[in-house]
Amino acid sequence: MDAAHELTCADGWDKTSLSAVAARAQVSRPSVYKEFGTRARLGHALVTRETRRLLDDITEALGTADGNPRDALETALLLVLTVADRNPLLRSVVTAARPGVDSLLPYLAARTDPLFDGAHGLLRAWLDERFPTRAEEDLDVVSDFVVRTAMSHLVLPTWPPEVAAGRLSRTAFRVLGEP
Repeated sequence: MDAAHELTCADGWDKTSLSAVAARAQVSRPSVYKEFGTRARLGHALVTRETRRLLDDITEALGTADGNPRDALETALLLVLTVADRNPLLRSVVTAARPGVDSLLPYLAARTDPLFDGAHGLLRAWLDERFPTRAEEDLDVVSDFVVRTAMSHLVLPTWPPEVAAGRLSRTAFRVLGEP
């Protein structure tokens, strides 16, 4: 996995092959094929590993801001919206989202597992704890809106990350009827 991560960060996913991963990891090609089977499964494994790391960081960020939920959500969103600046693999995924380029973006955006479902479930649980009397539908809509919009801003940013994080957080809390 580390070899695949290094190659993807250095050369992009479209130039990462199972053979290249085997060479970088100094193992046999059959070993890599036995472990992953296909390049698609390797891509899924890479994105899953990075997603787990990102979700851990988001969980930590949601626990910040001295108990102010809107500030905590804004902090978590800012972390997500700037992740490509700090994470070479995710930067490679986001910047490779061009037509004709074989990228990992489908694992991040189109295939709901692991990032979308993980982020949605994490945010939904966090909102449940803070707003136990709110209608489930409202919490589902807010979770879906925040996750989808943040992912959209990762790929095609409209505003600087600080502005987007603040606007998304304020809008989410307005929908929930919170100041």
